[in-house]
Amino acid sequence: MKTKSFFSLIVFVFLSCIKVAAYTERNFLQHVAAQESLAECLVLNQKWVQYPSYKDREGWSRFLGEYRDEIIKNGESLLGYTWKVVKATDYLEFERSGNREIMERPFDDNNQAIVRLMLAELAEGRGRFIDQLINGVFHTCEMTSWALSAHLVTQPTHRALPTPIYPLIDLTAGDLGSLLSWVYYFMHEEFDKIDPEISRRLYRELDERIMKPYLNNDSFWWLAANYKGQMVNNWNPWCNSNCLMTFMLLENDVDRLSKAVSRSMQSVDKFLNYVHSDGACEEGPSYWGHASGKCLDYLVLLNRITGGKISIFDNPQIKAMGEYIARSYVGNGWVVNFADASAKGGGDPYLIYRYGKAVKSDILKQFASMQNKGSKISFRGRDLFRILEAFLVEDELCAYQEAYTGVSYTWYPETEFCYVRNKKAFFAAKGGYNDESHNHNDAGSFSLWVNNMPVIIDAGVGTYTRQTFSSERYTIWTMQSNYHNLPMINGVPQKYGRQYKATEVKATKNSFSANIATAYPDAAGVKKWIRSYTMKSDALMISDRFELNEIKKENVINFLSWGDIIIKDGVIEISVNGVKGTLKYDTKMFKVKKECVKLTDKKLSSVWGAEVYRLSFIAKEKEQKGCYTFTISF
Repeated sequence: MKTKSFFSLIVFVFLSCIKVAAYTERNFLQHVAAQESLAECLVLNQKWVQYPSYKDREGWSRFLGEYRDEIIKNGESLLGYTWKVVKATDYLEFERSGNREIMERPFDDNNQAIVRLMLAELAEGRGRFIDQLINGVFHTCEMTSWALSAHLVTQPTHRALPTPIYPLIDLTAGDLGSLLSWVYYFMHEEFDKIDPEISRRLYRELDERIMKPYLNNDSFWWLAANYKGQMVNNWNPWCNSNCLMTFMLLENDVDRLSKAVSRSMQSVDKFLNYVHSDGACEEGPSYWGHASGKCLDYLVLLNRITGGKISIFDNPQIKAMGEYIARSYVGNGWVVNFADASAKGGGDPYLIYRYGKAVKSDILKQFASMQNKGSKISFRGRDLFRILEAFLVEDELCAYQEAYTGVSYTWYPETEFCYVRNKKAFFAAKGGYNDESHNHNDAGSFSLWVNNMPVIIDAGVGTYTRQTFSSERYTIWTMQSNYHNLPMINGVPQKYGRQYKATEVKATKNSFSANIATAYPDAAGVKKWIRSYTMKSDALMISDRFELNEIKKENVINFLSWGDIIIKDGVIEISVNGVKGTLKYDTKMFKVKKECVKLTDKKLSSVWGAEVYRLSFIAKEKEQKGCYTFTISF
């Protein structure tokens, strides 16, 4: 009973079903076409596909170009591949220790093998890779579920072992459904020459695991079928694009296909209603490719299956959602990493260019061109559609030469992200609320980069475990406000919950301010706390004007940094890879403590190295009303 209750709680936190006032009934897609008119414009018999057929050898040689030999070589390395078994105890490990990678690693290896074998057979066309492809298909069809152990807690049992009576569509099941649908599309005639049972089995599994549940099961949280104010995040366009792709590749019954297309439009409208109209991705740059990027994939598929009749690429919100990834890029691989985002990234240049081309954004195309310098199409991952789409824009992207210079000021008034760039530095601050998708308790926090090097940082997020999306989430230090660049008021940090938010948020081309008292619980005893930032040509000014209802403990102002840190009287020198910043403070008001945070998690240490540091400025006096100031010179 205790175990069941515990995992029920995980499900509750995982779904984050809370009222979200930002949701606005815009319903862009449903305004373009109703279900009754869909049947008239659907493109049947897979005539929407823009790639060569399997037997078109010259077509594939042209399509793959100089990559052909590499793709065949990748396939050859898998001719002796032993398909990995995901054991029951691998699933159970998620419950036992919180480790999800034990189940995910062998599963992912198998899925990536299918992608590479499929591409190799398309490239060569001699049947050399078909037997191994059949092995992969049958091995996958024999699995009880295609969902991850970490996501199986949303099935009715609320446990990590899959049940055969509830076909769960999660991110991976959807990805695998679309991948195997492409395998069916390209290879079913060749499979039939060996044994028709291969294609029959594959179609049956795709129908039972993806198509039927998609049409008939309203309980998938990401579908938002009966929307009642819950969070709608990257899962929505990601899963919907995969499910729509499966129908587009397998289904030619007009009635059933139109129902699937209509259902997908209603669902994706929920995502577009939930996303702020300013286009910012509250989940951070690491999730842009899964959120806005998957929305692009979905809209492209919808456009093709309707013969170009349904298109919202000229919608300003869709364009803004795309440009977020370029505007959030600092330089030298660093990005503004609010929420569960890594501080390093930048995105897939092929996806970014496709987005820029679709919405006619010079910013995105310029950014994609910059990101593409020295890069090539990657064959890692299980997204065959994106790999094939990359080939369609390869020549155009490589020929594009317009330079990306960055944007000096970006303000997202609804999401409350502010970015300011000058010749020396890049500053980012956020308002928001403490229940955003992939939330950290960080309302009012900021980051600062000098010469494209982070100086005052947001640590980001470590490797996902069971604890990450559970009631234990805010026991993890990276999620807590006291490990962001924020105050501890009366010894109390910010709290999780949508009611804990920044208010009175304002931004100009060189400043940002917010009342963050409203992000703290009553225990903080704070009446007002105005955190303000002003960006100068050579310095960032930080001000905290506050008024407390009561005095309990000393206030503490925390900053997170890394590199070499030297504390002097009134001055802290920060040096990171040759880049220097100086943090000045009032010695009469504060004593300073430097705390080393060892990074044992590889996801964090791969970005920051072995350690980061928390600088805690502890107020010497307990004041009910006052003002603290800091200056970071660069």
